[in-house]
Amino acid sequence: MTMACPGCVAAPSQNDVAPVADDIILYLPDIHCAACIATVEDGLRALRGVRDVRVNLTQKRAYVSAVAGAKAATLIDTLAGLGHRAQVLDGNALAGQGAVGQDLLMRIGVAGFAMMNVMLLSVAVWAGAEDSTRHVFHLVAAAITLPAVAFSARPFFASALRALRVGRLNMDVPIALAIGLSAAVSLVGALNGSDRASWFDAALALTFFLLVGRYLDHLGRYAAKSAAADLAALASPQALLVRGGADHVVRADSLLPGDVIRVTPGSRVPADGVILEGRTELDCAALTGETAPDLRRVGDAVAAGEMNLTSPLLVRCIRAGTDTTLRRLSDMIASAEMQKSRYSGLADRAARIYAPAVHLLGLGAFAGWWAATGDPGRALEVAISVLVITCPCALGLAVPAVSTVTTARMFKMGLLVKSRTALERLSEIDEVVFDKTGTLTTGTPVLENLPLDQDLALAAGLAQGSSHPLSRAICAAAAARGVQPVPVAEVTEVAGYGVSGSRDGQELRLGRPEWAAGVPGGSDLSEVWLSRGMGRAAVFTFAEDLRPEAVACIRALRADGIRVALLSGDAPAAVARIAAALDLNESHGRLSPEGKVAWLQARADAGRRVLMVGDGLNDTGALAVAHASIAPSTALDAARSLADVVLLSDSLMPIRDALVQARRARGRMGQNMALALAYNVISVPLALAGLATPLFAAIAMSTSSVTVSANAMRRTT
Repeated sequence: MTMACPGCVAAPSQNDVAPVADDIILYLPDIHCAACIATVEDGLRALRGVRDVRVNLTQKRAYVSAVAGAKAATLIDTLAGLGHRAQVLDGNALAGQGAVGQDLLMRIGVAGFAMMNVMLLSVAVWAGAEDSTRHVFHLVAAAITLPAVAFSARPFFASALRALRVGRLNMDVPIALAIGLSAAVSLVGALNGSDRASWFDAALALTFFLLVGRYLDHLGRYAAKSAAADLAALASPQALLVRGGADHVVRADSLLPGDVIRVTPGSRVPADGVILEGRTELDCAALTGETAPDLRRVGDAVAAGEMNLTSPLLVRCIRAGTDTTLRRLSDMIASAEMQKSRYSGLADRAARIYAPAVHLLGLGAFAGWWAATGDPGRALEVAISVLVITCPCALGLAVPAVSTVTTARMFKMGLLVKSRTALERLSEIDEVVFDKTGTLTTGTPVLENLPLDQDLALAAGLAQGSSHPLSRAICAAAAARGVQPVPVAEVTEVAGYGVSGSRDGQELRLGRPEWAAGVPGGSDLSEVWLSRGMGRAAVFTFAEDLRPEAVACIRALRADGIRVALLSGDAPAAVARIAAALDLNESHGRLSPEGKVAWLQARADAGRRVLMVGDGLNDTGALAVAHASIAPSTALDAARSLADVVLLSDSLMPIRDALVQARRARGRMGQNMALALAYNVISVPLALAGLATPLFAAIAMSTSSVTVSANAMRRTT
């Protein structure tokens, strides 16, 4: 099984948002010679703040070493003035998340170390230490606890303060209240030499176990940029504006309808428009899902985000900036992401009830005991015991502990879980929808028919001079059959049509049927014709390989009672062939990104919980609106960023494993919630009755936390 690097999978490799950094990497698509290198290096070195510049012509990259605070936008604008387009590359997207995890681990370590020492002092006090010894122990405990709590519990205090500032409650408000009150009351008692109970150990135990829960929750998430932002990275940030007979590098968002732009081979179209001059093939797979390059001529429309493969074009802009097809797709996905982010998990739904209930319970305990005893100090002790006992350590660990254990198991199965609520949503899935190209298939064409060896040898001789995917498939088929390509002279590639050449004075053509053999190309199959002057023509047909275990995966899903469908932007006939090979009853071809979204929304309106599995830009809208989503590791950055789960292996079988593990995890989460509730049912009455000492509260709370953690790690047979 081939495994992808988790860090590479989780983090997109490109980002054209200008960073502020000491080292900036620029992609320069137009450089092609030593003069270009000199122009770029000299131009950037002349800027203030740039220490050094190194240009790699092979990679078309400039490595800029600059002082802190240098703006990449300044570098890009300078290069534009020199006639070179530039785009920022950023390969360190996950650094921030690593810092968050390290910060939580440090706070856990401080709280745990302090808790162990203070609990030793508490045991000594409860074992019979009296008078001055007891007082000294309390003061030592205060000296340990206060700085430890101030540092370790800061995330809870900060979160509670933010919530209170906007007039609402969250789970961190009762946590901060319990920690703060227990530490404050204990400090007052220690300073006064009071015989009141000391809650230092409980405050640290609360902080420690809740930080563990917070860290487990953090481990269950993976930093992923917004897919809408990744779509923007796929757009061309600059364009070649034709004005006054010369090309000028301008920002793509400054283009206006009517502007004429030049699109060079290897560049993405920066705006929607119409071809004025030129003929080329465009790679539209990102937008439409079509596997074969699309031939475009004068008068044909082009869309932002499509890749020019063969020849330069002159294009008149129709829609630019925020009005392009790519931008509208980005906006649609951003809206869908916001909708999905509103999904409420088990812990979130419990928190909405739990937080106000804890406050009311603590307030009621304080008021009741004060009224009954007339002793506000005793009433405050009981209220603190209620807050500590009911503080949601077990609840805070119930879901994250299960998520962490399950995601670790799924990782070993080749599944990288990125979303905090992914497991809960995956557990509700009743239908799975696959994209075709790159998801169920490899996306690479292979020769389907069996031509004669002499035909294959001639075709391979012509195809050697082309980088077209179908030409590469012919060469691969010849090599697999041990057929040596025949030498062909005067090989010439005609953009959008095919390859021509000559042998023994006879003209040879390999390409589209109408060009190579003068016959209409009306077949739905991807096919190439080989002609020899007026002689016999040979036909080569192509298909896509199914991914390993695609058939077994779909059978396993059906055996679990899950419906399966196929959605694709490819030609209906190609989609129908794949559906037949997989024995799928429902398949839809020639669907636009908006069409896939509409289909999924209709399913959601019908009460279906759909899992979308896709890999391309044309799938990102569907990945966003689906109840849950999975992307292969080979998917585009935008699709991987948006997906709840990334499939690390080449096999599709882990998709079924993901659903099975998610259903088991959902059951385990429910068990942990029940255990947390049972703990409160037993312990809260004791706290309300005034029977919960600080040591009892800390032990009870710790026991509940250990119980839910042990249940989360319990293996299912």
